[in-house]
Amino acid sequence: MDPLGLLRQYFGYDTFRSPQEAVIRRLLAGQHALVIMPTGAGKSLCYQIPALASLHGPLKTTGKPPLTLVLSPLIALMKDQVDTLKSRNIPATFINSSLSRGERQRRYAAVASGEYLLLYVTPERFRKPEFLDAIARRQIDLLAVDEAHCISEWGHDFRPDYTRLHEFRTLIGQPTTIALTATATPDVQRDIVRQLGLEADEVQTFHAGIDRPNLRLSVEEVWGDEEKCRQIDAISQRYAVCSETAGSEAVGSEAVGSGSGIVYFTLIRTLERFSELLRIRQIPHVCYHGDLERNQRRRIQNRFMSGESPLVLATPAFGMGIDKSNIRFVIHAEIPGSMEAWYQEIGRAGRDGDPADCVLLYEESDLLTQMEFLRWSNPDAEFYQRVDDLLRHNREQIEAFGLEWMREKLHARQKHDHRLETVLGMLERYGVIELSWEPLRLSCLSELAPELKDPERLAAKLRRDQQKLLALVQFIRYDGDKKEYLRNYFGLTD
Repeated sequence: MDPLGLLRQYFGYDTFRSPQEAVIRRLLAGQHALVIMPTGAGKSLCYQIPALASLHGPLKTTGKPPLTLVLSPLIALMKDQVDTLKSRNIPATFINSSLSRGERQRRYAAVASGEYLLLYVTPERFRKPEFLDAIARRQIDLLAVDEAHCISEWGHDFRPDYTRLHEFRTLIGQPTTIALTATATPDVQRDIVRQLGLEADEVQTFHAGIDRPNLRLSVEEVWGDEEKCRQIDAISQRYAVCSETAGSEAVGSEAVGSGSGIVYFTLIRTLERFSELLRIRQIPHVCYHGDLERNQRRRIQNRFMSGESPLVLATPAFGMGIDKSNIRFVIHAEIPGSMEAWYQEIGRAGRDGDPADCVLLYEESDLLTQMEFLRWSNPDAEFYQRVDDLLRHNREQIEAFGLEWMREKLHARQKHDHRLETVLGMLERYGVIELSWEPLRLSCLSELAPELKDPERLAAKLRRDQQKLLALVQFIRYDGDKKEYLRNYFGLTD
């Protein structure tokens, strides 16, 4: 069956969006592709249709059943994507750390026996021998690397295991490969191809542009919390998401108002301060951030998705599992850390194609917060070494007294210093430690990675992040067309 027939049969669409069909035909010809498309433009169809084509085609000479392997760093998205495929009778599954050991083993066995056509995993799964054993029994026809900017240290969400993609491709027989992202500067694009172990002339880049005409981009310079609250109130009222009935249990749908909105904050303590200010103003809303218990976060997300709570105040983690068509506005109440992060977050607005507002509320003093955030996100080599020493010599105390004990040892009463969380995350990503939180248990698996002991390398990373923040400040102060600035930043000039 040809790609258009598969599109109609499984997804109910009569035509492809540009450049979906060209990408699909290239992959079906066994050639590699790098795809850059705005959020919500249909990147996943570019590998799902070829996967279905392999299901309807003859077995390769290996005689093994075909499998499309999808690498993604976003555990929060996997279940939603797989559930959507299953609802269309497409055999798909995911394997990640959210599953019990027993369930992972069951899915490994099912993968090995040929039960699934698409398998979603994080790149860290390649560290697991049982995973490698399962996929060795399959013919990997296609490797899809989602959120491909994570490959690059020049990208805005670097994942160390993505730098092993060349090794992974070799392990699974050098399959046809597609890398997909919504944001990649020219430097990042070149690094993606290099990290895949491919030459530039082996990979065709399909760039659908970054301009979404229905998104209205604006920057409002403000002074103080009260003015920010007035802006949030005014924008919310424009779309009627703050009416007295919009948040009531009786509504339970989006009959009141014309959509939903997200207000992003960098820090939890700032979010909570604004929540209180909005509560005083009697503006109904819910809050979503990492300090909430997992089930509570899930309930809040479900209320937002159903329209029961149309306005959410959130940290950037909110949105990774969101595929909601009628988000009418995204407000940044604090300046984000980079153009890439800002563009990724506003991409959640207006997926239904109707007009949506993307408003950045700029207060110059917020730059100090973001600069401090960059410091937390970029610990120096000496701090990495201190944490590593603490983990190796004080395991019993850490498991007994938790992170607060570690913070006290590392930076005394500076409770808002988040360098420890950054270091633990990076040690886990590099495979130095294995960590579980409930209850807190840890084990040291290897020596501190050389990359985390190199002061020059870590200093260069901090400088790059500072340059990204500077580019965003220049965007804010740019007097011309904001979308023109975006095109220039992402290398889309004519």
